[in-house]
Amino acid sequence: MSSIASNAEDLILNADGGSSTVKIKINGTEKASISSAGAFTSTTIDATKLTGALPAISGAALTSLPSDVAVSATAPGSPSEGDLWFNSSSSTVSGIASKSLAVYNATAWKTLQNSFSATGGTVTTSGGYTIHTFTSSGTFTPNVLGTVDYLVVAGGGGAGMGDGAVGAAGAGGFRTGTDFSVTATAITVTVGAGGAGRTGSNGNGSNGANSVFSTITSIGGGYGAGGSGDAQTGGAGGSGGGSNYDSTAGGAGTSGQGNNGGVGSAQSGAHGGGGGGGASAVGSNGTTSAGGNGGAGTASSYSGSSVTYAGGGGGGAQGGSYTAGSGGAGGGGNGSNSGSGAAGTANTGGGAGGSYPGQSGAAGGSGIVIIRYLTP
Repeated sequence: MSSIASNAEDLILNADGGSSTVKIKINGTEKASISSAGAFTSTTIDATKLTGALPAISGAALTSLPSDVAVSATAPGSPSEGDLWFNSSSSTVSGIASKSLAVYNATAWKTLQNSFSATGGTVTTSGGYTIHTFTSSGTFTPNVLGTVDYLVVAGGGGAGMGDGAVGAAGAGGFRTGTDFSVTATAITVTVGAGGAGRTGSNGNGSNGANSVFSTITSIGGGYGAGGSGDAQTGGAGGSGGGSNYDSTAGGAGTSGQGNNGGVGSAQSGAHGGGGGGGASAVGSNGTTSAGGNGGAGTASSYSGSSVTYAGGGGGGAQGGSYTAGSGGAGGGGNGSNSGSGAAGTANTGGGAGGSYPGQSGAAGGSGIVIIRYLTP
């Protein structure tokens, strides 16, 4: 055995044909060794003293991890807020991409990202999220690959003008989702305008315009039916518009975005227009004494507080002795029994309320797009 010693054995070189191992001892106690194959073994390592490149460490070799850290191919059960999980699966699990590290935010697993940030819209923060609100069209530009949550609401429909009670307009389509993948490139955001109301002569209103974020498109709300004569059906859209008197069906809504519009009263001389469809409910039918109420919208807290979007408009009524329909919660305009109905509320996607016979139709409310992600 070859050795180098100073008082006590500090360094021993086994160079006499054995294992050819270099052993390092301090005061006779072995602290580390290097095998002939180059493998380094240590009982204690002071990481602050290490310099140079270190060999790769396999995650499969990790042991004694803290209880709030896991490496597995399935998401841990019953996680707590702040828990970490490395998805070792070869595929996406619980919304987390393969070989990615995630943190549990008390609601869902979210991918830990390399200081993800973005530009575009009006930027605010709330509840641990960074929020980008678009009330007009623009561009959302992330700095790195990541995931976001989105709310996309289209413009509400406009009401018509007619010689009887006018149907209300439908709300703009409502779509929301989480863990939507985005890349480091400019993404066009389109905020749909509300549909125009009919003016100057009898006829239907106009549909609202679509709102778009990346591959997510919400359909504009259907117009409220007007025109000369009865049996005018409301327009199809994100939510459908209400029909005028003596019709048999309201406008059709789009599955997953909204609901159908209501039907106008069938009794001659006593007319209530159908209510516009909303994101959460169909528009009510008109009766012989009242216009139908607009369908209710749907609430979202992506803005930082709970706001209800995409309510349908209330149906118009034949005259002062009849009751106009109320707009649905979420920006729907009220109907009228003496003049024009109310417009849908801006940046909610609300449908316009139906008007009294011969009065101009109101416009729908514009849409909105909100994008949020965990603040780094």
